[in-house]
Amino acid sequence: MSDRSAKLQSLSIDRSEDDASSSGASFGSLVIVALVSAGLAAGGTWWFLNQATPDAPAPSPVAQSPEPATTPTLAPSAETPAPARPARATGLVASGYVVARRQATVSAEITGRIREVLVEEGTVVEEGQVLARLDDERARIQLDVLRAQLSAANSRSQSFRADLVEAQTVLTRATALAERDFGSEAAVTAAQARVESLQSQISAARADATSIRAQIRSQEDLIDRHIVRSPFAGVVIAKNAQVGEILSPASAGGGFTRTGVATLVDMASLEIEVDVNESQIGRVSAGQVVEARLDAYPDWRIPSRVEAIIPTADRSRATIRVRVAFNERDDRILPDMAARVTFVE
Repeated sequence: MSDRSAKLQSLSIDRSEDDASSSGASFGSLVIVALVSAGLAAGGTWWFLNQATPDAPAPSPVAQSPEPATTPTLAPSAETPAPARPARATGLVASGYVVARRQATVSAEITGRIREVLVEEGTVVEEGQVLARLDDERARIQLDVLRAQLSAANSRSQSFRADLVEAQTVLTRATALAERDFGSEAAVTAAQARVESLQSQISAARADATSIRAQIRSQEDLIDRHIVRSPFAGVVIAKNAQVGEILSPASAGGGFTRTGVATLVDMASLEIEVDVNESQIGRVSAGQVVEARLDAYPDWRIPSRVEAIIPTADRSRATIRVRVAFNERDDRILPDMAARVTFVE
């Protein structure tokens, strides 16, 4: 029984040691809590003072915790300001299209089959440059015939002149014999008639030769009309015919009959045509400064001017047409482009 009591006594917990250790742990915990509370109170006081007095000096670097390194943001320098966009012009605004003052569909003056086309869309041509050729074989054959006729007329004239020399010799001999009473007056008269006849034939041959020369020049001009040339310098914007088609300026077109070879535009004559309402036309004057913008390049402002105000009105739309000329030529400006213009006031 005593052994069992001793064993139970050995298994019991000594409360005195636990009380001592727990009292020590409780005291340490109190100390730590007090220190943390003091630190929080000091931090709160410092933050409140900084918020209340923003002009107060910053705390010492030693007391601040280091901030993580970040990439600084570069502010724009005062010496190199950002480029300012130009001010937009204010005034009356109108819409229109780019048109060419010089534009032509080039054709031949005669009807013929196209033998050769020497241009394509976008080809830059000079004044007088050959654009196309028609088949001129029959015209050249007729020219050869006329040249042969001229040669024959010249030969006849030369033959008549030789006969005239002989007739004049006969006339001189007959006249001399008649003066000596060795010849008759009839012989003299016949010789005189022969001379006059030959002179008339020579004159006729010369007239024939002159007429044939005129026909030759006309035929050469006809052959030259088989060649289609550019009437002015410009750019080909449309090729209207192909080799083998019939070209006829008097035709209505269609099928294999064409009225023109190519459409030519003088790019130096491009301008803008706009319609201005009748009630606003008083704000527009000749020579007025204009700012033009193309729909294809909305950020490009083109310096322009009022070229002319057409002196007539459109009754159906109550508008007046105004021509606007560009101050400078640019390859980006093309015919039929949509445009907006501002008449600067």
